[in-house]
Amino acid sequence: MIIPYQNVQTMERLIKKMQAIALITVTSLFTICGANAQDKVTASLGADIVSGYIWRGQDLGNVSIQPSVSIGYKGLSLTGWGSVGFDRDDTKEFDLTLGYSFNRFIVSITDYWFNNGAGYFHYGARNTAHVFEAQIGYDFGFLAANWYTNFAGNDGRRNNGKRAYSSYINLSAPFQLGGLDWTAGIGATPWETSFYNGYANGFEVTDIMIGASKTFDITSRYSLSLFTNLIWNPATEGAYFVLGTSF
Repeated sequence: MIIPYQNVQTMERLIKKMQAIALITVTSLFTICGANAQDKVTASLGADIVSGYIWRGQDLGNVSIQPSVSIGYKGLSLTGWGSVGFDRDDTKEFDLTLGYSFNRFIVSITDYWFNNGAGYFHYGARNTAHVFEAQIGYDFGFLAANWYTNFAGNDGRRNNGKRAYSSYINLSAPFQLGGLDWTAGIGATPWETSFYNGYANGFEVTDIMIGASKTFDITSRYSLSLFTNLIWNPATEGAYFVLGTSF
């Protein structure tokens, strides 16, 4: 589906308004101390090993190790996440996410960086490998809804060469079946961009996912989690079966 140019212009104005509202909302929420928030600093670290790195229906690498570390206080969190492929040619990734959660409402800003472009400290509008993304979401319990939009950095482009403000929508639902924890999800791009699916010409479903996981207690202090994800990308006709472990 191709969106007419006049509608794209209207969308672009709407996106810019959404960006301003999102930034104001994030700034405001970061100053609020939620009544139900933790009153002490929390921290966690871990790593996943996956048989393939599939992100929003995109194949970004083969077997990879993906470490993470996070620190949080009163609903505010800062998370570092990375991905390093076992193959020499696999792209290396380093992300930083600043987020805030209040009850079931979540907002965040993520700085993605990939090593296949300019060095880390290059932030120029036309010379950077960073991508900056804003996220807003709400978890209803039975269903989580999230919207993501790139607002700066090495974003995708539209057919006319202008920034696409590449966006992604995701719905996911958790459930239990047969002694396993399951998640079913679907994601899509709302308009044209070169950032997803090689080139998304408009609204495209970029991934349909069914995942299952189970945690095994090894000792009283140590447990091992295994998970599998079945992923289909109707836009590219891709299909992936990923196995992973968390420790």
